[in-house]
Amino acid sequence: MLLLHLGLSLLALVAIPVILALPKGRTAHRWLGRLAVGALALSALTSFGIQARGHLSWLHILSVVTLVNVAWGIWAIRHGRVVAHKRAMLSGAGGLFVAGLFATFAPGRSLYGVLFG
Repeated sequence: MLLLHLGLSLLALVAIPVILALPKGRTAHRWLGRLAVGALALSALTSFGIQARGHLSWLHILSVVTLVNVAWGIWAIRHGRVVAHKRAMLSGAGGLFVAGLFATFAPGRSLYGVLFG
């Protein structure tokens, strides 16, 4: 589960800066955005299968927030609310980045053990 979660997270982390660089509203932005949103949502969902010390951590709250933000962002763009869409998607990207930093550099986390253990 950890490798699937990590792979999806990395996919979203690579796709998001490319999406931000693309012209908004064009086909490439929309299709790559769908890929990133799918990876981001699946990454959030798979996080619930990763439980350090046998229980959920505070990072799982971020997964719930990410799922809500993704749903809100999709709803917003489908209803022409571009600013709300942008805010929701950037929040999701920021959450992914923060969670990645904590998962990587916080002692006791699985990824920290793999990289520095």
